[in-house]
Amino acid sequence: MRFLQQPSLGIASWSILMSVLAAATITVTLPGSAAGQERETQDTTRKKVLKLDAVTVTATRSPKNVFDTPQPVAVINRSKIREMTPNTVSDLFRTLPGLDVSGVGPNQTRPSIRNQRGQRLLLLEDGLRLNNSRRQQDFGEIPALVDISEIERVEVVRGPSSVLYGSDAIGGVVNLITRTPQDQGLHGAASYGYGTVAGENKVAANLGGRFGKFSFLAGGTFRNAGQYDAPAGTFGDITLDNRTDVLDTGLEDYGVDVYAAYDITPNHHVFAKYAGYRADSAGFGWVDPDAFAPDQPRIQILYPFQKFDKATAGYQGSNLGTVIADGVNFTGFYQDNRRELANNIFIPFGSPDMGLAFNTKNFTDVSTYGFRLEASKLAWGKVLFTYGADYYRDNSENSDTSVVTTVGFGGPMPDTSTVPLVPYATMQNLGVFVQGDIAFSNRFSLILGTRYQNIRAETKSTPGRPDEDLITDTDQTVVAAANAILGITDNLNVIGTVGRGFRSPNIIERFFNGPTPEGGGFQTPNTSLKPETSLNVDLGLRFSNRTVDIEAFVFRNQINDGIRIAPTGDSIAGLPVFNNVNVDQLRFTGFEFNGAVLLPAGFSLGANYTHFDTKDVNDPENPIGDSFSDKIAASLRYTYPGNRFWIEYDVRHNGERKDVDLGTSPIGPVLPAFTVHNVRAMATIFQRGTHAHRVGVTFLNLTDALYAEFANAAFFRPEARRGVILSWDMTF
Repeated sequence: MRFLQQPSLGIASWSILMSVLAAATITVTLPGSAAGQERETQDTTRKKVLKLDAVTVTATRSPKNVFDTPQPVAVINRSKIREMTPNTVSDLFRTLPGLDVSGVGPNQTRPSIRNQRGQRLLLLEDGLRLNNSRRQQDFGEIPALVDISEIERVEVVRGPSSVLYGSDAIGGVVNLITRTPQDQGLHGAASYGYGTVAGENKVAANLGGRFGKFSFLAGGTFRNAGQYDAPAGTFGDITLDNRTDVLDTGLEDYGVDVYAAYDITPNHHVFAKYAGYRADSAGFGWVDPDAFAPDQPRIQILYPFQKFDKATAGYQGSNLGTVIADGVNFTGFYQDNRRELANNIFIPFGSPDMGLAFNTKNFTDVSTYGFRLEASKLAWGKVLFTYGADYYRDNSENSDTSVVTTVGFGGPMPDTSTVPLVPYATMQNLGVFVQGDIAFSNRFSLILGTRYQNIRAETKSTPGRPDEDLITDTDQTVVAAANAILGITDNLNVIGTVGRGFRSPNIIERFFNGPTPEGGGFQTPNTSLKPETSLNVDLGLRFSNRTVDIEAFVFRNQINDGIRIAPTGDSIAGLPVFNNVNVDQLRFTGFEFNGAVLLPAGFSLGANYTHFDTKDVNDPENPIGDSFSDKIAASLRYTYPGNRFWIEYDVRHNGERKDVDLGTSPIGPVLPAFTVHNVRAMATIFQRGTHAHRVGVTFLNLTDALYAEFANAAFFRPEARRGVILSWDMTF
């Protein structure tokens, strides 16, 4: 088919549409099962406009072509990851509809979905949660824990998925699916990349294969980068006269992973995996205020080191044919996440030589163990049940040293404390879920699901806090969801979803007591917080034929008992006091459009548009969003016949945002609009069978614009100046 021979479009959103949308065959059971073959045979009576191999499993827990998935989803495959040369998967989201990025630097970027970020998004690796209950609510875990060279594809669900995955999936889910050996024999890959802006070097390699019943894979990566420069220019009320260092944006990190599997029989499979990640001197990124606003606080947030280890082992059974299950998956895991955090904050009192200095060091060790048990059963030839249970327990221990120094009033007056800002604590979650995927006909299917969740948070005896009462807090929640898809024609699907999500307050929100990392205040604990709950509704269309793909969704997500930081009216050490409180209703609405078209002579064109609106229902004058209100992205790509060479141009425009509280930010009262231009090209210089060598070049920020992604604006962290990334990769 001509469509399948064309390459993916330039920006990630259109690559996804061109490569994974539009299939007419529904696949709803585990591959290879007799029941699944029966369903597939029935569905092939429909006229097949296209048949594409890419599927999503995250949204429904059964393999489905994206065109037939009854939720807003995106799939980014390995080919697109290679083309985009990202530092982490978050970099892939900048041009996708409904998505945004917070954070800067090679490993500190985090995703945002539909104006939700931090702990309102669930980050998964191979379906198992990576979220850390010790992280702050608006930070979330970093996807860099899973190295980009280890990832086979990324699946993103826009909207709640709490029925299948439990707490934190209020705004959406990002599932990082890692590679496993597929082909017989020995295979491998190697790559090298160099970035001019920060002198970044990255080397990655892996080797694996299948030999009869046994398969294995081992890989590793190493990277170092200096801090990058921001270009001269104006962004809002901030002007940089010259190129300016964005401090603490460099790092040195490496990762390793080892996987082994054995097929006991064709239907019974066991596996084990270890992955480790180390990062040194990774920073939050900041610009010295002397360059643009000397009266502003100086805030340095630095991670001197981070160490992450994860071990998993599991069993997969298929074609079981028992009364209760056709397929069973069980995975147990243990992970240990250690990191050191240093905050160095100086708040001037009207003069650069007078003020209050906060210097804190925090060491945190969060160990987690848990499991996920899941089974599937096709009943009556048309209802696919997916059901199971999951459990995890976080055990958090930490130590803190803080020095508060008053400067400029005679000699320095330091006040030192070694009392931990957060007590030792545990947080355990147990959930059970069931979902039914009902195929009423070849045109219409409905997915219904529900989950019960029990969450228990408990403080423990903590060195440095000997006389503190121990606290136990338990939440219990039931959520449900319904997703429907109706095929109007073979080329047009109508999708509707309604679902509840929830998020239990984490350890930081419940128990933190000390200066905030950004230096703007002092946070006190609130142990009476209730869980956040949400009700989300989506309505969308997908259309696809040989040359055109279109997807459009409108959504409304209302969060009840939303947790927000709020002032108490008190002050400590001259800082305003804040704590987390529940507010009644936060409403997020929006519209997302995706479109792609194949043009003659090897050209392809794509564009997308996103609009967001946010509101505190009880206080409409209170702004609650820090992402864009409007975003437009477009691309034009040319591919040489045979896909031996391609070149693409992409542009992204973020409109200004007035509905935002920037506090005392020197940017001004409005997040200003910005436009970013990029060019990418790649050529295959040798290919014989599976052995191939490719070279690529990427030109970023062609106009050398000074800008900050909106989530990075209030604490001004601009993006890098114009730069070039050179890449080489080899597979065999």
